[in-house]
Amino acid sequence: MERREVLVSAEELARQKEYMQRVRALADARTRAPTALVDTFGCQQNVADGEVLAGMLAEMGFAPTTDARTADVVLLNTCAIREHAEKRVFGALGELTHAKAAKPEQVLVLCGCMAQQKRIADKVRESYRHVDLVLGPQAEWRLPELLYGVLTEHSRTFAIEDEHGRIAEGLPVRRDGTVRAWVSIMYGCNNFCSYCIVPYVRGRERSRDPERIIAECRELIAAGYREIYLLGQNVNSYGNDLPIDYDFADLLRAIDAIEGDYWLRFMSSQPKDATPKLFETMARCRHVAKCLHLPVQSGNDRVLRAMRRPYTRAGYLELIACARRAMPELVLTSDVIIGFPGETEAEAMDTVSLVEEARFDALFTFIFSPRPGTPAAQMEDNVPRAEKQRWFDRLLAVQNAYSAEKHAAYVGRTLRVLIDGESDDPAFPLSCRTEGNRLVRAKGDRARIGSFATARITDSNTWALYGEVLSE
Repeated sequence: MERREVLVSAEELARQKEYMQRVRALADARTRAPTALVDTFGCQQNVADGEVLAGMLAEMGFAPTTDARTADVVLLNTCAIREHAEKRVFGALGELTHAKAAKPEQVLVLCGCMAQQKRIADKVRESYRHVDLVLGPQAEWRLPELLYGVLTEHSRTFAIEDEHGRIAEGLPVRRDGTVRAWVSIMYGCNNFCSYCIVPYVRGRERSRDPERIIAECRELIAAGYREIYLLGQNVNSYGNDLPIDYDFADLLRAIDAIEGDYWLRFMSSQPKDATPKLFETMARCRHVAKCLHLPVQSGNDRVLRAMRRPYTRAGYLELIACARRAMPELVLTSDVIIGFPGETEAEAMDTVSLVEEARFDALFTFIFSPRPGTPAAQMEDNVPRAEKQRWFDRLLAVQNAYSAEKHAAYVGRTLRVLIDGESDDPAFPLSCRTEGNRLVRAKGDRARIGSFATARITDSNTWALYGEVLSE
């Protein structure tokens, strides 16, 4: 697509803002202020999308609520990455039949990655007739116009056209919290890993203008946000579609130049596009956290090819060695899939041996979940689930031992942490994060939530650190 076609025009945005005012007029005519629930499933990109959807609903006159029974609009912002998330959404849709029966005028919206899939839309059309509006990620910027149509015409609407996707700048955002902010820097994916549905539902890669991103980050930092997350399906390919010579490392350097007390993080990263320039930039930038999530998925070259991951085991290991040379203090995490179709026990153990060699700080692990519509879902898969579970348990045992060992090394140290909320552990009421994104449950004053502090680490386990926030 030509760059001019990627951007939603000012005229199209003005049209949506006009519809926001039309919906608000309908809301103002009610005897009470209407409410809306935005229920988000899945990844951080979905969270960021949900904040824009919530912002548009607020602009249209809807007050936020968490009660699906009384909400005038219930919006399910869905994820399609794993079967478990899909089942949760259908479970929620089933429960909402009762809310809709008690409140027939309620508008139920299904959006996000699940909604973009034809098989899902067809199932909703036939079996979940209480759903009023279905729209995919590429149509979410048109929510005001689509919602106005549902409210005034009382007809079901499906906006799931197969399109490359565009960028709509300037839409309102209602952020969830005041400590951490999500900033989408690009949308879509061009990689087409054989197990992943994302490229089919989120369209092709398209990068936001760097000046827009920098301005948004500057506003967030001025507003007091302490942690900025840059988001994309593959942030390392940021800028490939821009008409200027500008890449992700350049963007990091530009944001890092903004004065303030904050940490800058990013996700997700594809190893094929991670470069020494990126690692050297991370090392030099004072605000960029020295942590890297770099999904490997498998430690076997044949399986990597079947997954359509364009790197080798040796290439990945050299890449992380390069990152660690640039940043000796680097906290490194990764993703792994066990039980990919056709994978043998020996190949699964190659992944275990890679984990032994890489010694990740933490690992996000999954047993393969076939997603209809992807090439991997059509591959022959004869290994019983119980056998895959045995391989998976071996992987967990190795990684959990490393995580526990690495966490134990923090005991006795004092670390700078961001106090980002309350913990669910009454003995350690504060939830904190280190620069390396390690969870710290700490004793301390709740009044300090939202600030940086120094914490003394007194204990640890496989999943968290424990300590005490020191007085200033």
